[in-house]
Amino acid sequence: MTTTSADSSYNARHLSVLEGLEAVRKRPGMYIGSTDSRGLMHCLWEIIDNSVDEALGGSCGEIRVVLHPDSSVTVEDDGRGIPVDVEPKTGLTGVEVVFTKLHAGGKFGGGSYTASGGLHGVGASVVNALSERLDVEVDRNGKTYRMCFHRGEPGEFDDPRAGADPQAPFAPFVTGSELAVVGKVRRGATGTRVRYWADRQIFPKNAVFSYDELVTRARQTTFLVPGLRITVRDERGLPGTPGEDGPHEESFVHSGGTVDFVDFLAPDAPVTGTWHLTGDGTFTETVPVLDAKGHMSPQPVERHCEVDVALRWGSGYGTELRTFVNIISTPKGGSHLAGFEAGLLKVVRKAVEANARRLKVSTKDGSTRIEKDDVLAGLTAVLTVRLAEPQFEGQTKEVLGTAPVRAIVARVLEKELTARLNGTTRDAKTQSALLLDKVVAEMNARVTARKQKEISRRKNALESSSLPAKLADCRSNDVGRSELFIVEGDSALGTAKLARSSDFQALLPIRGKILNVQKASLSDMLRNAECAAIIQVIGAGSGRSFDLEAARYGKIVLMTDADVDGAHIRTLLLTLFFRYMRPMVDAGRVYAAVPPLHRVEVSATGRKKAEYVYTYSEAELAATLKRLDRAGRRYKEDIQRYKGLGEMDADQLAETTMDPRHRTLRRVTAEHAEAAEAVFELLMGSDVAPRKEFIVAGAQDLDRNRIDV
Repeated sequence: MTTTSADSSYNARHLSVLEGLEAVRKRPGMYIGSTDSRGLMHCLWEIIDNSVDEALGGSCGEIRVVLHPDSSVTVEDDGRGIPVDVEPKTGLTGVEVVFTKLHAGGKFGGGSYTASGGLHGVGASVVNALSERLDVEVDRNGKTYRMCFHRGEPGEFDDPRAGADPQAPFAPFVTGSELAVVGKVRRGATGTRVRYWADRQIFPKNAVFSYDELVTRARQTTFLVPGLRITVRDERGLPGTPGEDGPHEESFVHSGGTVDFVDFLAPDAPVTGTWHLTGDGTFTETVPVLDAKGHMSPQPVERHCEVDVALRWGSGYGTELRTFVNIISTPKGGSHLAGFEAGLLKVVRKAVEANARRLKVSTKDGSTRIEKDDVLAGLTAVLTVRLAEPQFEGQTKEVLGTAPVRAIVARVLEKELTARLNGTTRDAKTQSALLLDKVVAEMNARVTARKQKEISRRKNALESSSLPAKLADCRSNDVGRSELFIVEGDSALGTAKLARSSDFQALLPIRGKILNVQKASLSDMLRNAECAAIIQVIGAGSGRSFDLEAARYGKIVLMTDADVDGAHIRTLLLTLFFRYMRPMVDAGRVYAAVPPLHRVEVSATGRKKAEYVYTYSEAELAATLKRLDRAGRRYKEDIQRYKGLGEMDADQLAETTMDPRHRTLRRVTAEHAEAAEAVFELLMGSDVAPRKEFIVAGAQDLDRNRIDV
């Protein structure tokens, strides 16, 4: 908080304005999701959506967005303009209320906006709080009003002649705010201009506005608000953008609404035409409302929900489904998407049952029932619902939570789509027949694939009765208790056979380093003897057909030498599990054994018997020897260092690595799947350059004593 003097920094009114916005600056993720480029773009959406809300109300025809070279952005519209009169409860102008007060605005109670993108009343104020500087200009009443803010605090900047500068000296308002009149406009002209500089105390320098995302969002919005023109101008000259050689400007305007949007999104040849389905419904919800005394009291409110759906089926098999609430994209769906899918599935199922004889579908067989994926194959659809004060799950508005919308959307879709499928014109009948043929073909393909999968599994189960000869299986059939040790080399296998408990511990030796499956194809992996043996012994298949319930062992333990080669083999094995038997990793059933690296023979002294102490790293060895020296215990100077599991005798291997009562196992997890995927690609992928850089960067930290030469 910047102030002109020590006295003014403790002004009571001054603190009341910043109280809520300080919470935003301390916890920005609660309001914008993150502080990277995604959060930066979310702030821009909040300002743009305020202008779009004006367009939804029929008060705005054009929005202009400009990305400036100084990293600022301007959003301008020709809407009604933010109110400039004084709000009676706070004594502040409407402009200051909107930009400094959380949960304030014209979207509560339905008085100003019947349907809007924002509903929390925190969008503009959050952007203001997270901006180093924000300037807002409002055209109303034949005048241009202006107010400036520094990190959410209203005041005045002493700008240089070159123009607005967020680093210019700033003087906050103390005794009273001033909404300055800075110009005149023609009678009847209204609008709002907001220019802001994101605060680099909140956002890192590498967080930048994405021109491609902005253009995609602008085009999408003009589809959803027919007749609205949105112009995007990039003056930054950033490399890799359309404007790198000079200012670049694009304008978007569409009149066909969601039908045009579906035609734009559709990636394949049409099977049906683009159908436009509309309808509405009402529901009642109880909301807290301010009464005349200023108290919040729950009251039932009737809501009106409009449903607009455009959809078409194409010859492809992918699904392109976009959902929106008051033009706000809901990428994670919500109640409206659930209603859409439920209504769609119900209508198509009824149509298939009504045409079962022509389609040659047996309705008595439960296995031939139409499923959601059968209907969604080849579908391109845009679903938009409009209602007042929708309930979103979080300020980022990615999921609609208003429950009654589900039934309204399902009801509208069921009524309108049924009418389409039962149309009496020749064209309607042809399209309906083609759609049902496609859906039934998808169902038959799915059923055939499932039957083939079952046949293949039965065949594999029969073939797996002849397990690899080198497998030393266990006697127990209890999957939850059994363990499979994948052992490096035949030399370690002999010792492990004597060390194991044959009742529940099975052994499978592998010959050195298996195939690197990150670079190999699926066919190469299946042809590799070691990979095939591992998959066959586990008995649950591989890839998409992997069935965790069919696995023959409860634990898979990778037992390799405690050296660099052992680590490499373990990485190769983990790559195989990560790529082709991922559910085993996700279920926490894959482990890495932790064999010791050293054995210290401690001599007997007095009443203390001779003993063996095992250590698992050079640092642990040094600490152990130091502890023995302090205790006055003698030990043989010839400390044994194990270069491989084969150097241990059976008792030592059992005690340190295999006996559940004494051993240490390291569970392998994949909690951060994207990070794990990146690491596997770096270490085992086909791109050599990043791996070389990784090795060179880490070479100085390598302990040469760990390399067997």
